[in-house]
Amino acid sequence: MPSHLDQCRYNMVEQQVRPWDVLDDRVLDTLETIPRDQYVPAKYLNLAYADTAIPLNDSQCMMHPIIEGRLLQLLDIQPEDDVLEIGTGSGYLTACLANLACHVESVEIDEALAKRAAQTLLEQGVFNTSLSCADGLNLPDTNKKYNIIVLTGSVGEIPQALKNALTENGKMFVVDGTAPVMTAHILTRTGDNEWSDERIFETVLNPLVHGEQKPEFKF
Repeated sequence: MPSHLDQCRYNMVEQQVRPWDVLDDRVLDTLETIPRDQYVPAKYLNLAYADTAIPLNDSQCMMHPIIEGRLLQLLDIQPEDDVLEIGTGSGYLTACLANLACHVESVEIDEALAKRAAQTLLEQGVFNTSLSCADGLNLPDTNKKYNIIVLTGSVGEIPQALKNALTENGKMFVVDGTAPVMTAHILTRTGDNEWSDERIFETVLNPLVHGEQKPEFKF
């Protein structure tokens, strides 16, 4: 007999994620396999599979499951891909990315969240990840390249350094703009200094720390 939480997970996939045009079997299997309830703060356990943004601290939330499912499908992650995730949060999306990719490097600015996510991923047997506590929007400019980059919070503008960190044909999921009008994009690197930009859907996502739109100066 499936447990209550197993049934909730199945319902999340079938009643929320699949109807939002997420039909990729690898993505659906990932969402059905990974126990989201293990990653949510204990006091929100009853909301683990609800269509809501679960608070993690004063400013950060988990994404809605439908957005997680949609971005995983849009990125078309391959088993050989290296992924950079900006904003580890609970570690749930990290686990989903790790299930689809070769390796996930995840950066979290909040030390308490970073520690908790690292512990949960370890307990859940997710070993193809490396986590660090830093400002993911201000990483040192190295020559390291990633096939996939995911920003788990919104930004006022997309940092050029992250665009430069994509491999040829690499993809980035990013939400930009200011509430209530924000847009989810898939950026694809098409050349040395060329990126295609596909606007996918409108949504609202809490900003990444230091990712807020900078105020315009008026004289």
